[in-house]
Amino acid sequence: MRRVLLFCSLFLVASAISIFGQSDADREAIKRTALNYAEGWYEGNPDKMESSLSPDLAKRIARTNPQGQSSLGQMTAMALVQGTRGGSGKNTPKAEQQKDVTIHDIFGGAATVKLEMRDWIDYMHIAKMNGRWVIVNVLWENKPKK
Repeated sequence: MRRVLLFCSLFLVASAISIFGQSDADREAIKRTALNYAEGWYEGNPDKMESSLSPDLAKRIARTNPQGQSSLGQMTAMALVQGTRGGSGKNTPKAEQQKDVTIHDIFGGAATVKLEMRDWIDYMHIAKMNGRWVIVNVLWENKPKK
C-alpha cells in the first residue's frame, strides 16, 4: 500500500512539473524578450522593441510632485515604439548600456521579471501569447541621478 501511495505521489508531482514547470527554452525566451526590449531601446531599433511587446502593453511610473501628490504616468506600446524610433537610447555609450535580467518567477504562461538598465529599473509581467513571450505590464522607476 505504501508503494502505491508513494508511486501516486511521485506521479502527481511529476505531472505538476510537466504541466506548470518551465523548460530551459521558456526561460531563454523570457530573457530574450526582456533583452530585445533593452537592446531595442539602446540601438534605437523600433522593430526589436516592438517584437518584445504585447500591443496592449501598459507601462507605468508612479511620480510624486514637490507638493507630495502622486500620479501615474502611462505609456502604451505604440508610444514606447515611437520613443525608441526617436533614438534617445542611442545616446547611452555602449560601455554604460546596462541590461541585467532577473527572472523572479514563472508559472504556466506568466512570468515576473526585473530588468535593470543604466537609468531605470523595469518590473515586468511577461506572458506567453500565441506561442511567444511578450511584455504586457511594466512598472518602472528612475534611478537617482549620479
